[in-house]
Amino acid sequence: MAPPPPPRPVAGEPEPLAPAVGQGVVHLFCRTTAGADREAVLQAVKAAEADGVAVVPVALLGHKADVAIMALGPDLWRLRGLQTDLGAAGLEVVDSYVSLTEISEYAAGVPDAMRQARLWPQLPPEGKPAWCFYPMSKRRRPEQNWFTLPYDERKELMLEHGASGRTFAGRVLQVVTGSAGLDDYEWGVTLFAQRPDDLKEVVYTMRFDRASALYAEFGPFYTGMVADLDTVLDRVGLGGS
Repeated sequence: MAPPPPPRPVAGEPEPLAPAVGQGVVHLFCRTTAGADREAVLQAVKAAEADGVAVVPVALLGHKADVAIMALGPDLWRLRGLQTDLGAAGLEVVDSYVSLTEISEYAAGVPDAMRQARLWPQLPPEGKPAWCFYPMSKRRRPEQNWFTLPYDERKELMLEHGASGRTFAGRVLQVVTGSAGLDDYEWGVTLFAQRPDDLKEVVYTMRFDRASALYAEFGPFYTGMVADLDTVLDRVGLGGS
């Protein structure tokens, strides 16, 4: 699928800020508040989608947050607008992650269809309601420094890592976005799966790859269920009147 045309400036608004390749991604992890307005949340998401932003709502499990909003779009100002609107609607952002869709240096020669799928993923994928997100970086320890390895060795390790991931084709969709220079880690990993134990199995399996076992550092995990926004709001206690 071809990327949409560049966003057009609107009178009174800042010039759109878009990456030269791909699009911006923000994961917003929110708690509901006593003043949360369900209709305002619905309208905030509807307005963003009308402006070309892809929004994935997730009902989260555990104490870290109630709902995740994963949003992808070419204009970072528009993503900021969605964040502002959700805050005004009474969702408290308690954590977040900022990244960009990208083509890895180890996948520079992939076919165009694969490039487009990585830069402009169609989300959420059908039939994969189990969801998790985690950030990760590569180690820089003196005895385990990923960035001092020769390129050919790094590429070999990443090809091995990718081969493990492809054994889960059809069960798990992995969306890896780049965040070096943008957030605390170097990549954000979002997984969509058929079942929750698929998430557990793919992460466990890929941790045995040398690229992960020797060189990966992981941040906090968020886990939940993808559904339409009405369902997510119902299940996090923000039902209609």
